[in-house]
Amino acid sequence: MKLKKYLVIGLMLGFVAGPAHAEEHALFTTKSLTPETALKAVSAAMDKCRAEGYQVAVSVVDRMGNQQAMLRDRYAGAHTPETARRKAWTATSFRTNTSDLVEPTQAGTQQSGVRQVSGALMLGGGMLIDAGGSLVGAIGVSGAPNGDADDVCARAGIAAIEDDISF
Repeated sequence: MKLKKYLVIGLMLGFVAGPAHAEEHALFTTKSLTPETALKAVSAAMDKCRAEGYQVAVSVVDRMGNQQAMLRDRYAGAHTPETARRKAWTATSFRTNTSDLVEPTQAGTQQSGVRQVSGALMLGGGMLIDAGGSLVGAIGVSGAPNGDADDVCARAGIAAIEDDISF
């Protein structure tokens, strides 16, 4: 009788432990930038561009491409906020800095079709934000004279938060 009782308890515990263990694999955890960290990155990128004499807009998106922070300098073109957001979104969507997508997606290449993806923008200025090997978002800059200059400002934004996101 005592053995039967322990067997029933053991089976019940096994049953309870089974689904809980299965649930661990049904969910995952991700890291996200706080709004304050995103704002720090866009501010630093804008400061860098101002120091270079450029009027820009800067956007930070989370790992899923949702905008977290955006700043537009007073004389930046009306198109720059949306362009910055799309550059950041493209980087997260393709998990690649946008400067690395410009050449391989040119017309006539095998990958040129990705330029038709709604919202994608294959121009320099969109850079991934990585924290300890995990993608946590991207930054996009628009308004400098070219993608290389946008990249310089984006790197300054990332550098400003590197210590904050290291783990």
